[in-house]
Amino acid sequence: MNRYLLPVSMLGTAVGGAVLLKDYVTGGICPSKATIPGKTVIVTGANTGIGKQTALELARRGGRVILACRDMEKCEVAAQDIRGETLNPRVSARHLDLASLRSVREFAAKIIKEEERVDILINNAAVMRCPHWATEDGFEMQLGVNHLGHFLLTNLLLDKLKASAPSRVINLSSLAHVAGHIDFDDLNWQKRKYNTKAAYCQSKLAVVLFTKELSRRLQGTGVTVNAVHPGVARTELGRHTGMHNSTFSSFTLGPVFWLLVKSPQLAAQPSTYLAVAEELEGVSGKYFDGLKEKAPAPEAEDEEVAQRLWAESAHLVGLDVAPEPPHTGQSCPR
Repeated sequence: MNRYLLPVSMLGTAVGGAVLLKDYVTGGICPSKATIPGKTVIVTGANTGIGKQTALELARRGGRVILACRDMEKCEVAAQDIRGETLNPRVSARHLDLASLRSVREFAAKIIKEEERVDILINNAAVMRCPHWATEDGFEMQLGVNHLGHFLLTNLLLDKLKASAPSRVINLSSLAHVAGHIDFDDLNWQKRKYNTKAAYCQSKLAVVLFTKELSRRLQGTGVTVNAVHPGVARTELGRHTGMHNSTFSSFTLGPVFWLLVKSPQLAAQPSTYLAVAEELEGVSGKYFDGLKEKAPAPEAEDEEVAQRLWAESAHLVGLDVAPEPPHTGQSCPR
């Protein structure tokens, strides 16, 4: 019997070490223990994946959480799951299709009418590397959902967010933004041959630029906005990449994926951290890679590009362009 003790012990040590290494590589859990009783949270795309886990984390911390989803059947099930797991009855499902400006406006109008406050808005929903689809309004799908839908939603809810200040907006971007480029001559891929990867990278770069410009416009309002790369997670987001269906990838790269790819629970930790951490109050206009602030790609810090994208986005979604606040040359507040 004793001859098995050493191998078993070594195996246990190896497994434990691997788990600790994975936890380190994937960023770990939210270090903040802050709770949010009395605060209202909106999470888009919250019926599955990172969005659902983020909603669960914030419901567990006492928030009133609104799941904003396109598929209401799945959304209702997710809300029920979260209520059951957290014993928080203040979790509800609302319809929101970010590929429809009409739906975005209807959702925002109901929130403005029915909710006393909006303390935290988490723009989580996304599509990734889908075919060359168009939104209801004719936008390239990835730009339309990942950026334009959230751009309109956030702007429509700004008065409610300001009235609830201090409040926070969290925009989910991606490390893929570093490979992105904003092509103002063909934002919607009407002239070029469609490239699913380049379109995705452009949409995620747009999210970081939107974050930067919105933060500048919100200085002094008590509303902060930050962008975050949550990490690569095992979610439905990657269903168009083919990786999930590849036997070769699953077998050959399985150990690497296990080490580098997060569970939805781990991938929800950065959004949770940005939403609740007391030490981040006043931090705005920043880009986070997981739980750590990091410099984004150079184009993501180009103020001229950010302002031009804002104006173009406002035109595309039919939003009145408010006068720009004077630029002081100072960095965003921390």
